[in-house]
Amino acid sequence: MNRPGIKTALLRHETVLLVVVVLEWFCFNAMGPSFGSLDNTFDLLRHSVGIGLLALAMTPVILTGGIDLSVGSLLGLCAVLFGKFWRDAGLPIPLAAAVTLVCGAAAGGLNAVLIARWRLPALIVTLGTFSLFRGLAEALTHGVDTFTNFPAAFLFLGQEHWLGMPAQAPIFLLIAAGVWLLVHRTTLGRSFRAIGYAPEGARYAGLPVSRRLALVYVLAGIIAAIAAIIYTARLGQAKADAGTGYELLAITAVVLGGTSIFGGSGTVHGTLLGTAAIAILNNGLVHARQPREVAGMLTGLLLILALAGASLPKVLAQRWPRRQNAPH
Repeated sequence: MNRPGIKTALLRHETVLLVVVVLEWFCFNAMGPSFGSLDNTFDLLRHSVGIGLLALAMTPVILTGGIDLSVGSLLGLCAVLFGKFWRDAGLPIPLAAAVTLVCGAAAGGLNAVLIARWRLPALIVTLGTFSLFRGLAEALTHGVDTFTNFPAAFLFLGQEHWLGMPAQAPIFLLIAAGVWLLVHRTTLGRSFRAIGYAPEGARYAGLPVSRRLALVYVLAGIIAAIAAIIYTARLGQAKADAGTGYELLAITAVVLGGTSIFGGSGTVHGTLLGTAAIAILNNGLVHARQPREVAGMLTGLLLILALAGASLPKVLAQRWPRRQNAPH
């Protein structure tokens, strides 16, 4: 009696992706024995936290049928602001971090006002703020200023270990757990899916669609600011080009994890698996001594395949009845 349920679970997108991630790990471990070492595993975790945080931020946004192309640029802007608050304004690290989170929320709020209140297309709005945030970061640093010499206590967050794992890993796990609970265990999470599936229907059902949309973009801004602080701690410096290209990797991780780019369906654990797949791919290619360009090409190919895989069932569903009704 349980066989259909077991079969369905085995064929779930997340289950298939988990198998792919495991096979990917074994493949790269066979190509480079040092790939599976504990040191490299920790290094892989450190490098994937920034992209993973942006992917977590992007999941509720895409669930609502939106998109946020500005998160990578916002990470760069928040890194620069954090550096200026600490070095130029003389704020202690905790206060500089707190003000940076407020700035991230304000930047997300700008997207929220334009998208939720003015009902402008999310793609166009965030494409504009993508350039705006990166341009502000370049203006604040004149394209050359770099913030360095952060105190060792702060660098510990990005470069050292705590409780036997990279120090930033507990923060990532807490945020991942929080986003998972929000999406999967609250009425807010259910409303995100309803809005993504049919926004006008959600409005007729009495859901505060504008407020829900505003929430996901402000949340994305706050998480991008957290990612900027961790990114700065890992590299020991903050400059305007921080996070360049991270928005593409974050979107790829979310879509690869099974979240529909059209909104309405998806899971946070799928996003985590998508992040793992990308992180292992990039790290594994380094150990296989492949050019960096190969990682970019394969990441783009993964995104195309994920989008095609999400659209294929709809295409088949539309064409199958036509074949059934075709005259013999």
